[in-house]
Amino acid sequence: MGEKQEARPFELQDESLLQYDCYIHGKWMPARRNGRFAVIDPGSGKPWAECADATTDDVETAVHSSHVAFDSYSKYTPRQRAQLLSKWHQLIESSKGDLARILVHETGKPLAEAQAEVDYGLSFVWWFMGEADRITGTTTIAAIAGRRSLVIKQPIGVVAALVPWNFPIALLLRKASAALAAGCTMVVKPSPETPFTATALAYLAIKAGFPAGALNVIPTSLENTPSLAEALCLHPAVKKVTFTGSTRVGKIISGLCARNLKKATFELGGNCPFIVFDDANIDHAVEQLMGLKWRHAGQACITANRVYVQDGIHDAFLEKLVEKTKALKLGHGMTEGTTMGPVTTSRGLDNAEELVKDAVSAGAKIAIGNGRRHKVDDFPEGYFMAPTILTNMADDMFMSCEENFAPILGIYVFETEKEVVKRANNTSMGLASYVFTKDVDRLWRLFENLEAGMIGLNTGSCSAAETPFGGIKDSGAGKESGKDIAINEFMITKAGTLTLEGQF
Repeated sequence: MGEKQEARPFELQDESLLQYDCYIHGKWMPARRNGRFAVIDPGSGKPWAECADATTDDVETAVHSSHVAFDSYSKYTPRQRAQLLSKWHQLIESSKGDLARILVHETGKPLAEAQAEVDYGLSFVWWFMGEADRITGTTTIAAIAGRRSLVIKQPIGVVAALVPWNFPIALLLRKASAALAAGCTMVVKPSPETPFTATALAYLAIKAGFPAGALNVIPTSLENTPSLAEALCLHPAVKKVTFTGSTRVGKIISGLCARNLKKATFELGGNCPFIVFDDANIDHAVEQLMGLKWRHAGQACITANRVYVQDGIHDAFLEKLVEKTKALKLGHGMTEGTTMGPVTTSRGLDNAEELVKDAVSAGAKIAIGNGRRHKVDDFPEGYFMAPTILTNMADDMFMSCEENFAPILGIYVFETEKEVVKRANNTSMGLASYVFTKDVDRLWRLFENLEAGMIGLNTGSCSAAETPFGGIKDSGAGKESGKDIAINEFMITKAGTLTLEGQF
């Protein structure tokens, strides 16, 4: 077990939640090579802890543990799995304050947002608690006399989860809750930026009563991430991979899984349009955009990247949006009153600066912000950028074509519905889209015509435990959450044919 590290800038009510090692088979373990890597607080730009740096040498130990656990856990009844998920839910709920504090120092998001993420993550544990009891097969009277067709579903086996840094608690819980409800076990590779929330959640799972090995976590550095992820994807005992991250990396993971025809789920990048028509409620649309875009400093896959505003309301919409954006308070996530924190990585700032520079050089105008690093009092080395809004945007700018994970937003003008649908769909990605109008017929048309896996109709919030989450095109394959479909991602289907003698 790692010793307490004195550089830690916060205290916890339950100090056992925060350890600095891998969590394998219900125990804290150092990496086999004893390597460690620094975890940076994005708000201060300084390291606050060191974590065990797992390598490919640790993969076998973690996967074998989960494989052994699967042999027994897969035989638990659905009700037993649901009861364990219920206990896990209770323990996470009681640890929400501590988990949120750790999350602030891993991601940079404000404390209120961190607490909201824990609540959001808990919604998946609650949902899949019920889904465990709803796993069913079928019996069908066949076309041939005296024959019955039977279908049963069984857990697929050990799952490898590759979890990103932007919503590390929510996304781990969304993946693990579904897998555990199905009867699978899981090995988690968290992002190098956010290892401690992952190990804390696994610790609470075993504390809740899940068997040792049901949920293992092997954190690793940025340097060792590619090789460790590859080893997990290629391990013969891993039967399913679930990945959330960039489209570029998703295609690499897909290629690895294809070698063994391994089942995989991908939630990948987004370049999401947010469309506001002349007849929309402007105040409502602006309010929804504020929550969608500036949450976690714009670092969400489903955030609005391209805001299309019909020409008749462009000026009024922009004025209200700028006014509300000016009221945001940039600061460290633990500073009282902060409503927008830093971006999580320094390289994220570099990319954002390049996107703004390109747009401005091509004719975009800055309405607020400057698209450059920003120094916050008391935290001059933090990864801050003031919220930046650009107008006079064109569809061929880099910012229009690429996913941006930063507090920068482009405003585009359109005239007709046909035009904006074509422009909105003109991307290789298809994760989410948003439409604001009072015309019900138009809502239905855009629901069907926009090329995205999720459509927000007069709302900027389209993610919920009861709704399938996932994209189309280059934004992914498979679904997470939702009724039936998500839990089926972690199961195999067996068909049986029964023939009996006698009269039916």
